[in-house]
Amino acid sequence: MENYTAWLFTLGTELTQGRVVNTNATFICRRLTLIGFNVVGVITLIDDVDLISRYLRIVLSWKPRVLITTGGLGPTYDDRTLEAIAKAVNKQLVINQEAFEMVKKRYEARGLDLTPERIKMAYLPEEAIPIPNSVGTAPGCWLEVENTSIIALPGVPKEMEVMWFSWVEPRLRLLGPNLHIVERLIVVEDVPEATMAPVIKVLIKLYPGVYIKTHPEISEIGKPVLKIYVMYSHRDEEQAKSTVLKVIQGISDKFMEMYGSKPKVIAVKEAGELTT
Repeated sequence: MENYTAWLFTLGTELTQGRVVNTNATFICRRLTLIGFNVVGVITLIDDVDLISRYLRIVLSWKPRVLITTGGLGPTYDDRTLEAIAKAVNKQLVINQEAFEMVKKRYEARGLDLTPERIKMAYLPEEAIPIPNSVGTAPGCWLEVENTSIIALPGVPKEMEVMWFSWVEPRLRLLGPNLHIVERLIVVEDVPEATMAPVIKVLIKLYPGVYIKTHPEISEIGKPVLKIYVMYSHRDEEQAKSTVLKVIQGISDKFMEMYGSKPKVIAVKEAGELTT
């Protein structure tokens, strides 16, 4: 069976202290899911080389197909992600000539000297490939270790997102499962989440490959509104769509079987991001 698991490390003390909202995690997990990867977990850690490398080793021991990090690629004393990656995979951190030329070009264009802090951003683990950064100064890093692609990206969202769409995602699509993801959101009124739970439990058994998740919008007590997220992936797009439609119909049918009336469905729409 092919392995399409992915892990994400979002790194930075500003994240663990709650001073910065971790939008990178939402963005990357969403993009990975949409191109067919199974995101197993997200780990957020302070800027500590020993701590980061220890957790990287743990995750790498599970042999994910993709491991992505954000943050810690800049010129300051606490930007040490690549050092942690090198330590975790027993490689040296060395000047990468291609990365050096990227950094040099960015600073020369601004008429600035190459200080040791700036040159620091050109140090990558041995055998790594630098990822161009057209917005900022720090290159990213792509490193193959056994069958895991380790991808290190900047923590600045604007830089990370440009690098993701221009360089990272096109390559991940070649590594991924080539699946079609179909999502729908069913909005139901006057049905508490606990009432819908037995229905969902039956449908998960009937359609084991389908992901179904309920999101209550209002309290169980009063006039509840329940959003039901349904997602299925398949190599055949029509098969994926057909299965999702069967699940949507199954929600009404099974609810009717259990409770003697159909739920009040007020909308069935494309699924976007959900706030829980």
